[in-house]
Amino acid sequence: MLSRLHHTLFSFHSQFFPIPQKSRKCHCARFFIRFKTTPQISVKPSPVTVVFDFSTMKLLGNVDFLKSQTAIKFAAFVFISIAFFYLGKHWSDGSRQLIFFSRQSPSDTTPSSPSIVISPNLNKDFNISALINTPESKPAGSVREKSVPPPPPEIKTYGIVDENGTMSDDFEIGEFDPDLVENWGNGTEIEADTEKEDVRFTFRVKKFGLCGENMREFIPCLDNVKAMKRLKSTERGERFERHCPETGKGLNCLVPSPKGYRPPIPWPRSRDEVWFNNVPHTRLVDDKGGQNWISKKGKDKFKFPGGGTQFIRGADQYLDQISKMVTEITFGHHIRVVLDVGCGVASFGAYLLPRNVITMSIAPKDVHENQIQFALERGVPAMVAAFATRRLLYPSQAFDLIHCSRCRINWTRDDGILLLEVNRMLRAGGYFAWAAQPVYKHEEALEEQWEVMLNLTTRLCWNLVKKERYIAIWQKPFNNSCYLSREAGTNPPLCDPDDDPDNVWYVDLKACISRLPENGYGANVAPWPARLQTPPDRLQSIRIDSYIARKELFKAESKYWNEIVASYVRVLHWKKFKLRNILDMRAGFGGFAAALIDNQLDAWVLNVVPVSGSNTLPVIYDRGLIGVMHDWCEPFDTYPRTYDLLHAAGLFSIERKRCSMSMIMLEMDRILRPGGRVYIRDSLDVMDELQDIAKAMGWHPSLRDTSEGPHASYRILICDKRLLRG
Repeated sequence: MLSRLHHTLFSFHSQFFPIPQKSRKCHCARFFIRFKTTPQISVKPSPVTVVFDFSTMKLLGNVDFLKSQTAIKFAAFVFISIAFFYLGKHWSDGSRQLIFFSRQSPSDTTPSSPSIVISPNLNKDFNISALINTPESKPAGSVREKSVPPPPPEIKTYGIVDENGTMSDDFEIGEFDPDLVENWGNGTEIEADTEKEDVRFTFRVKKFGLCGENMREFIPCLDNVKAMKRLKSTERGERFERHCPETGKGLNCLVPSPKGYRPPIPWPRSRDEVWFNNVPHTRLVDDKGGQNWISKKGKDKFKFPGGGTQFIRGADQYLDQISKMVTEITFGHHIRVVLDVGCGVASFGAYLLPRNVITMSIAPKDVHENQIQFALERGVPAMVAAFATRRLLYPSQAFDLIHCSRCRINWTRDDGILLLEVNRMLRAGGYFAWAAQPVYKHEEALEEQWEVMLNLTTRLCWNLVKKERYIAIWQKPFNNSCYLSREAGTNPPLCDPDDDPDNVWYVDLKACISRLPENGYGANVAPWPARLQTPPDRLQSIRIDSYIARKELFKAESKYWNEIVASYVRVLHWKKFKLRNILDMRAGFGGFAAALIDNQLDAWVLNVVPVSGSNTLPVIYDRGLIGVMHDWCEPFDTYPRTYDLLHAAGLFSIERKRCSMSMIMLEMDRILRPGGRVYIRDSLDVMDELQDIAKAMGWHPSLRDTSEGPHASYRILICDKRLLRG
C-alpha cells in the first residue's frame, strides 16, 4: 500500500507539474501539499526552486503509523484530491482554460518520470478578460485569436450639446416624458361635508374632470355664443369684444390639450417653426401662404418665413425701410414699446425683438382666429383684442410707435373714433405707421380714402413725416398747444378735463382727443435701457397709499424682486427651464419683469394690473415693459396653453374677498402650458386651500419657505402642471 501511494503521488505530480532535473526554475501558480511532518512539496511563483525531501517517506514504513487514524484521514484526503483533479481535467477539455503548464492527454498511458521542464507558455500573452467574458467554447487545439473590441456605439444627441461637446440649437424636442403624463379621466369628483349643529353643507372638489374636445381652444369671454346671440348689433365689431359668462356659469373643468401635443420648440428656434399638433389648423396656410406668413413644413411642423401681406420679402427689410424713412425712429433706443394692430402671426414683432423692442401684437378672433395662438406658440408677445366699441385695455401714452399693415380697420369711420383710440394710446411725440393700399394705389375710391385719412390726421394735429412707396408715417404732437390753437368747433374736440385716459376697464370709446398732461408727464422718458430702472414722472400721478417717497418705493420694489429672482436663478435653476412666455398676475410697478431682464433671462413678461388695486400700468409702460388691465374674477383674453410660467404675488389673499379662488386657479390652468410652472407667493392662510385646488387639477404642488424663514407669514407655493389624458 505504501508503494502504491508513493507511486500515485509521483504520477500525479509528474503529470500536472513536470519538472526536469536539469532545470529547477519554472513559471507556475502557487501550489502546496502539506504532510503531517515538516518536509513538503512546494512550488512558488517564478522563478522558484523546487525542493524534494523524501526522507519523511520512511515514516510510512512504520506499521503503527499506518494503523493510526491520522494516516487513514491522510490517505482519504489524497485519493479524493486526485479524483477531483482527474474529473475536473477530463470535463474541462472542451472548455477554454487558463493553461500555465504543458499537459498530457488523459488517455495517455505512458508513464511519466518525475522531471522538470520549461513551461511551453513561457513569454506568451493571454487575453484573460476575453476568456472570462465570452462563454462560448472552442474545440481543443483551435488557435486563440486576440479579440477585437467592438466599434463604439453611435452617438445620439439629447439636448443641446452636440457630439463635439459644443452647444447647439440643432435638436428636436420629442414627446412628453411619460412621467409627466397622467391618465386623468373626464369625471369630476366632489366630496361633501356636513356640520350637524349648524345644518351646514360644504362641498369640495376632489378632482376636476377634463372638458370636451371641442373646448381645447376655448376662450370663455370670446366664445360665449349665447351672449353674442343677444347682441343688438354687430356692425362695429361687437362680437369680437368681451362677453363673459354669468356668475356661477364659468369654466368648471380642465381644458384638454390636442392629440399629439408636444413641449413647445424653445426660443429662438420657435420664431421660425412650431409643432403642427400644438396648433393643428391649416386655414392660415391656405389663405396667407402666398404672402409668406406661414407654410407647412413636412407633416409635423409649421414654418414662418418672416413675411407679411405688405412685407412679403421679410420683416427685417421692412423695418430697415421704416428706420431709413424717419431717422428719429431708432429701434431699441427711443423706440422701445410698439403696438402692432392686426398682427397676423406677429412676424413684425418677432423681428423687432433682436432690436431690443418689445411689441404688443393684437388681432381679433375673426376668420383667421388662430393667428394670436400661432404668435404665442412662437414665443412672441400677443393678445386677442379688437378695435370695436370699447377702449383697449392699455393705458394712455403707452406705445412709442403704433403700426398697422393691411390691418383691415376703417380708421375714419364714425368721425375717426378708432384713430382717436390710437391717439390716446400713442405716446406724446410717438409715431403711427400705416401700410395700406390707399397710401400707394391710384384708384379713385382709394384716393378718396387717403384724402379722408389725411384730413382726419390733420385735425388730430398729427404731422405727416414721410410717405414713401406703400408706407405713410405720422408723428403725434408733444403737447396740447396745437389742439388749443385749432379753429372753434373743429372736430373731434378735446376730451373733458375730468376724463381719465387711463380708465379702460369696460369703458366705451369716446369721440374726443385725450388731453396730454400739462406737466409733460409721459413725454419725457429716458432712452432704453436706462428707462428700465429710472423712476418715471408719471409715478407721481399714481393713486397709491404711500408713506414714503414714491421714487424710494419704486427703487425698493425693484431691489426686492431683483434679489428674489436672483435666488430663483441661483437656487431653483430658472435658466434651465427654458422659460419664454411669462405672466405676472399682479405686477405692481413691473419689478418682477425688470428683474428677469437684469438677470438675463431670455423671456418676456405680460404684466397684469388687477382692477382691484392701483392702476400702475402707465409706470410699467414708461419703464419699457408691456402690460394690461384685468379683473381676475373674469377669464383672461388669451388662448389655452400659451404661458410657461404664471407668477402671482399677494393676489389670492386680496381676490378671495371678491370671487372664488378655484375659479381663478381653473383659469390659470387653462392658459398654462403642460410642463409649465406656477409660483404663488402669498399669506399662509390661503395656502392649504390653494394646495387642495392644485391637486384637484392634477398639478404637483410644493410649499416652500420664503427667505424670511419658517416663521414668516408668507409662503411660496410652486406647482408643476402635467399633461393630462382622458
